[in-house]
Amino acid sequence: MKSRDSLIRLKRFQVDEKRRQVTQIEAMIAEFNRMADELDDQIRSEQERVGITDVTHFAYPTYAKAAATRRDNLRNSALELNEQLERARDDLSEAIEELKKFEQLEERDQQRERDSLDQAEQDQLDEVAGRMRAR
Repeated sequence: MKSRDSLIRLKRFQVDEKRRQVTQIEAMIAEFNRMADELDDQIRSEQERVGITDVTHFAYPTYAKAAATRRDNLRNSALELNEQLERARDDLSEAIEELKKFEQLEERDQQRERDSLDQAEQDQLDEVAGRMRAR
């Protein structure tokens, strides 16, 4: 029983760790998207300021070009993180299923122990009742 308790604690720790990983990846994706959106706003603002929206124009702002590159890198990173997020969610699901199996085994063992104690108590009561009738 003690080894199973330790194993269940370990599985719970693993589930918690995988949940933290999923949450962390989700936060990173949200932050990258937020930063990319801010860069979009800055690019539009710079284009409006100089009055040139054609990226191929010779006078297109250097800042807007650099911001667009950073924005694109952030969006690509967010896409890569989405793939990691899917893997992390799959790992979390597997860890939860594994934990459930061990918890169900533990519950089954505890139920057997309760049933055994109940049966022993019933046997004692039957024995006492049999002695009382025999008198």
